[in-house]
Amino acid sequence: MVTLKGEHIFLRALEPEDFDFIYEIENNQDIWEISNTITPYSRFLIKQYLENAHKDIFEVKQLRLVISTLKNKAIGLIDIFDFDFHNKRAGIGILIKDPNNRHKGYGAEALQLLINYCFAHLNLHQLYCNISEDNVPSIKLFKRYNFKEVGLKKDWNIVNGSYKNEYLFQLIND
Repeated sequence: MVTLKGEHIFLRALEPEDFDFIYEIENNQDIWEISNTITPYSRFLIKQYLENAHKDIFEVKQLRLVISTLKNKAIGLIDIFDFDFHNKRAGIGILIKDPNNRHKGYGAEALQLLINYCFAHLNLHQLYCNISEDNVPSIKLFKRYNFKEVGLKKDWNIVNGSYKNEYLFQLIND
């Protein structure tokens, strides 16, 4: 049985009540680099997004889950994107919103739950992630869960007028 509940957090579907939480994340310029965002999102677009969040991963090729404390306080997001059922692979990304909640194991627990879900429930063969070369905490997190560095994309993203390299990490389910 696949569970999306861990010792300290659980992963849950997006709810209309998450509007302000999502709006703040999507419009926080400090984290736009992670999501390759270059423009703000309107309240209207976030509302539409939440109204369509119920759609099936097989239809929309992505799934966003809220990382929540056991007291049901939203602290982050974890995403499956580029879901490719034919080739049995998907990209994943994770964000803990408040820096004060980082480095407490929430992201690690969420990542482990998502890996288990992807391999056991979605029957995926591989997962991948893209991480900026200077995002050392994320590199350490994904390596901890046996993601292997398989490539370096040179000058991949422009951040504040400068090019940055990005690593490609991959986890294959044996």
